[in-house]
Amino acid sequence: MNIDLTIIWALIIVVAVFIYVVLDGFDLGIGILFNTFKVGHDRDTAMNSIAPVWDGNETWLVMGGGGLLAAFPLAYGLIFSALYAPIIAMLLALVFRGVAFEFRWRDPGHQKFWDMAFTGGSFLAAFSQGVILGALLQGVAISGRSYAGGWWDWLTPFTLLTGLSLVVAYALLGSTWLVMKAEGSLQRQARSMAWWLGGATLAAIVAVSIATLFLSADYFSKWLNLPNVFWVAPVPLMVALASLAFVRSLKAGHETAPFLLTLGVFLLSFVGLCISVFPYVVPGAVTIWEAATDRSGQVFMLWGTAFVLPMILGYTAWSYWVFRGKVNADGYHA
Repeated sequence: MNIDLTIIWALIIVVAVFIYVVLDGFDLGIGILFNTFKVGHDRDTAMNSIAPVWDGNETWLVMGGGGLLAAFPLAYGLIFSALYAPIIAMLLALVFRGVAFEFRWRDPGHQKFWDMAFTGGSFLAAFSQGVILGALLQGVAISGRSYAGGWWDWLTPFTLLTGLSLVVAYALLGSTWLVMKAEGSLQRQARSMAWWLGGATLAAIVAVSIATLFLSADYFSKWLNLPNVFWVAPVPLMVALASLAFVRSLKAGHETAPFLLTLGVFLLSFVGLCISVFPYVVPGAVTIWEAATDRSGQVFMLWGTAFVLPMILGYTAWSYWVFRGKVNADGYHA
């Protein structure tokens, strides 16, 4: 049987990107909200809730980007050429955020500055990721095998919408993470934030979904033309059901369910995104087969991935298991 390795590699990269989004999403979300927390105990607790895992979460970004370069080199070149500015902004923000994370403990005399830097870096990284997503969805100008657009083509009202939407969604993930991990005043504040951030995230999903439909006739056809609509209708329906369950879990005072249900909404949104763009890796321009490296290269890399991927999954799962439970300002996990 001739297995389509291009599909397998596309799935590997999609999974890596999704895991990055949900894992780094909640710690970016905490960074976005960080300056709204009380100085002292609450901020220290919020920081300690992600301290054991935040840098490991970014492993998945490296894997997603590296996998794209190795398995789909044409797409990698086109995407980075078209989106150089927001990609560099994201990477610099992640670096600056990481520096702020460490220095707020080691330079207490300037802790206020480092707290602001942590929030600013988190916001810029999240916003840049949303802009990158929006720019890909709206399309990249290509001539032959090269980028044919301008330096600012990525900057449009649609990409600003997707950028701000992802900031709000990450903030929701961060607030529900703290509902699960914190206690006392910080948990109460996080729960209060989760109410309005949940509504804002749902509104953002609706706004981006509607705007996306009018970017391309292909998007419109996949979601609204018959008989396609019958196949894709379960996705928005399940988003609505998950949102209703989210509201009920907050009302009932649950601690873990709001976070898990938020992850479910992210997963459903990601599925919807994949439905919209498949089979393209550069929407409307380059399919996954056109961008893929040769089969021998895919086989070689797959052997390495079969060895490395379980190790990454294993240490990620182990880290979250070891540091499960509540956390306090001293960094102890219950």
